[in-house]
Amino acid sequence: MKHRTLRLLGSLVLVALGVSATGATPAPRPTSPTPFDHVVPAPAHATPGEHPYRITRGTHIRVDGSAEARRVGEYLAGLLRPSTGYRLPVTDRGAGGIRLRLHQGPFGAEGYRLDSGPAGVTITAAAPAGLFHGVQTLRQLLPAAVEKDSVQPGPWLVAGGSLQDTPRYGWRGAMLDVSRHFFTVEQVKRYIDQLALYKINKLHLHLSDDQGWRIAIDSWPRLATYGGSTQVGGGPGGHYTKADYREIVRYASSRYLEVVPEIDMPGHTNAALASYADLNCDGVAPPLYTGTAVGFSSLCAGKEITYDFVDDVIRELAALTPGRYLHIGGDEAHSTSHEDYVAFMERVQPIVARYGKTVVGWHQLTGATPAKGALAQYWGLDGTSAEEKERVAAAARNGTGIVLSPADRVYLDMKYTADTPLGLSWAGLVEVRRSYDWDPAAYLPGAPASAIRGVEAPLWSETLTRSDEIEYMAFPRLPGVAELGWSPASTHDWDAYKVRLAAQAERWEALGIDFYRSPQVPWPSA
Repeated sequence: MKHRTLRLLGSLVLVALGVSATGATPAPRPTSPTPFDHVVPAPAHATPGEHPYRITRGTHIRVDGSAEARRVGEYLAGLLRPSTGYRLPVTDRGAGGIRLRLHQGPFGAEGYRLDSGPAGVTITAAAPAGLFHGVQTLRQLLPAAVEKDSVQPGPWLVAGGSLQDTPRYGWRGAMLDVSRHFFTVEQVKRYIDQLALYKINKLHLHLSDDQGWRIAIDSWPRLATYGGSTQVGGGPGGHYTKADYREIVRYASSRYLEVVPEIDMPGHTNAALASYADLNCDGVAPPLYTGTAVGFSSLCAGKEITYDFVDDVIRELAALTPGRYLHIGGDEAHSTSHEDYVAFMERVQPIVARYGKTVVGWHQLTGATPAKGALAQYWGLDGTSAEEKERVAAAARNGTGIVLSPADRVYLDMKYTADTPLGLSWAGLVEVRRSYDWDPAAYLPGAPASAIRGVEAPLWSETLTRSDEIEYMAFPRLPGVAELGWSPASTHDWDAYKVRLAAQAERWEALGIDFYRSPQVPWPSA
């Protein structure tokens, strides 16, 4: 600790002299603050002011007396201290500086107001999530170098003015497939931090599939130890212990993301079928599977043990998950007859409700009867048949909420171009403009706008094995999906957005995020 303190003091002296800790003269920093119109997602209302606020070594982060505000304040201090080198004490006394304030107002559960001027910056919200989202905006108003983990030269200016911001939709999600390839707790945490920067509030974890079962279930232990022992291509796979899963949930909650776990059924179940022979109609366990085909597996809808299995899995997973939702999959059940599919969903949806959760399913759930309050996640294409779209729209008119994940718009595993080295192309090629340039409220013909709960960007992992590969496929498309979920429709304009998106590149570089330099975006020169 002593040596670390001396290094920090030395770095501060060098910065004060205009020299970097490596001995080189640092690149000049912009002397004007980042304008409000560079923020992604676009704020609902913004009024620029004349004079900025400057963070200095005397700046304090002032919070009200609540533990929630203090936690957000400590998070903010943790972001700013490494790059500024400032102490930035978090206190509930004094005036000026950066203030985080919980106060009733027209903010909803996630909105906030940010006021900035020479005397300080104040973020006001009715709930802690709003304070946290306001902090993400403040972060983007600071120079990108604020993201680095070593002391950087300032100045640390925040543009003057006011922002008032509330989300368009309550569901702004990202799905990570940990079944095709397994990702560690630390890799999931890294993605959570990247999602939080753009005000994503749902992390959908795809925990089971043909290639791997990724969550420990005490009453069916071979699901994880055997069913989770492989992955696409035959690698070692892996699974989360219950402690691992709780840590993911805890970390996501600290970034105001709700974890939505998915156990896909009755199809996409080969890992479970291989683990327990009795789950198969013929009582014979198939071999583990490491390919990428879909639609060949099915739980046995006519066996009572199937529902004992589902009950146990949902009971244990619901107990680990404080969030409201539990996803039961339901897609591509090609080896399940329609009659069996309907019967299966009639048995399974009440089990979810019994353990206090709300059903989410892929939109094929609308081929059965969705439970009251259920959500259907639409992953069809622009070219999906009118009949299938109408079936989903009819369910929406009947009270089923819709989360939009059109595969040829927001599936982040789709290739950008034919030359993209990662990803798939079955839904088409999805460049950055295509992923951004659509309106969720008008996307599904016949579905009332009031039924659209929000948007979600799935990332399937057939071709992905490392964090840098996740990032390359998610960035720069993910921020656009986040903007579709957060920003008012009136702000939606590709020509303006691509300029704001380009301004994010320096921040991603500072964070070490790999990304695709789409020729559609006017990236700054190196």
